[in-house]
Amino acid sequence: MSQSRAILVTGAGGQLGTELQRCRWPQGWEVVAIDHDTLDLTDTAAIAAMMASRQWAAVINGAAYTAVDKAESDVVTAWAVNAIAPAAFGEACAKAGIPLVQVSTDYVFAGDKDGAWEVDDPVAPLGVYGASKLGGELAVRTSGARHAIVRTAWVVSAHGHNFIKTMLRVGESRDTLTVVDDQRGSPTIAADLAQALMTIAVRLVEDADAPTGTFHFSNAGAVSWAGFASEIFRQSALRGGPSAAVTPITTADYPTSARRPANSLLSHDAIRAAYGIEPRDWQAALSDVLDDLIGAVK
Repeated sequence: MSQSRAILVTGAGGQLGTELQRCRWPQGWEVVAIDHDTLDLTDTAAIAAMMASRQWAAVINGAAYTAVDKAESDVVTAWAVNAIAPAAFGEACAKAGIPLVQVSTDYVFAGDKDGAWEVDDPVAPLGVYGASKLGGELAVRTSGARHAIVRTAWVVSAHGHNFIKTMLRVGESRDTLTVVDDQRGSPTIAADLAQALMTIAVRLVEDADAPTGTFHFSNAGAVSWAGFASEIFRQSALRGGPSAAVTPITTADYPTSARRPANSLLSHDAIRAAYGIEPRDWQAALSDVLDDLIGAVK
């Protein structure tokens, strides 16, 4: 068992990084969470120096270039953060003999499948963001580091910028709004994802035979963005918060620079089998976020 119990977490200021710091880690573990002010992920020498600065137990790389539309015209930066940085972390983790937990995305898939995506389904990203995240996966897989790649989708929380907070903000000033109804997936509450990543990281450090490879995590159940919005407003209204009527539209009605997967539903079979992680329903997880943002049901 490694003597170090220090976990390096990137993306400290993001939704996931915030929740990883709020997790109840086992006694004796230390989370060192850093953001881009502390470490420039486009600087591989800086990454190597950070990794050499102390004895780490593991790395959770939760930082990413996530501006999906902007990535289409900012290709080099997206690849630097999403692919080259994971390569640098993978190389350093391999040298140090420590595990790397790399967070990835449903955008590595084309989104054209019926049913949930399995971890070994063919990848075919539709744009720069998905391609660069896939590059990060390949870099980690070939780095020689023991690793777990955890793909997720539709991450939301009480922090930062996300769909729940946008809906509540818009719902304060509008009675009706239009939301895309032909893209389906599972919302992922950042706190639940953080709990899963903590479970995996601790196990990888403490158990040399812990499962490695690629896994999926989101909350359970399928919904469209429009259906998600409707449930946000339904639960918000129960708390005395904003509510609005949702008018479903198609993706074609809401053009964006980057194409989105029509189906982002992720299978949980691999993470369930390997780590016994059973995601809860997204509606129940959403309730926790709205408790934070608005207050308990009245």
